[in-house]
Amino acid sequence: MNGEAARVLALLEERSATLAVAESLTGGLVAAELTSVPGASRTFRGSVTAYATDLKRDVLGVDAPLLAERGAVDPEVARQMAAGVRDALGADWGAATTGVAGPDPQDGQPVGTVYVAAVGPVGPGKVVALRLNGDRADIRKESVLSVLGLLRSELSGNGRAQDTEQNGGN
Repeated sequence: MNGEAARVLALLEERSATLAVAESLTGGLVAAELTSVPGASRTFRGSVTAYATDLKRDVLGVDAPLLAERGAVDPEVARQMAAGVRDALGADWGAATTGVAGPDPQDGQPVGTVYVAAVGPVGPGKVVALRLNGDRADIRKESVLSVLGLLRSELSGNGRAQDTEQNGGN
């Protein structure tokens, strides 16, 4: 899997840019994937695993009324997580994952509902909505690949429309 992570880190290095990651359902897997690449420390600043909703609010600065109204599994929550970790860790780029890996639904959202986000130094950033299939491990793995793919796309200047939906397999 670390081929995609290596591409992201190389693109960051070409731009003399840095990255921070906020993770919920992936629980540190994105950071682990990035740090498995030799030399990651040149561009990867760090990560926050904000599994609990109050940490999304208190550590990452996600809007409390938004969390109260929509819950943690929401595209705007993902975007705010990415922007919040970017600011908190002093990076040029922020990325985030939030969603439901299972086995049970959460915040009224079915298992496999995932949002990944990337926020750069300018603009509002991009959020991709995913509807993933498979078990908990499959959903988490696909979420890692998806956020890395989004970052690669944004860093390459091939950004996709916000809130596009993709269907993953198992």
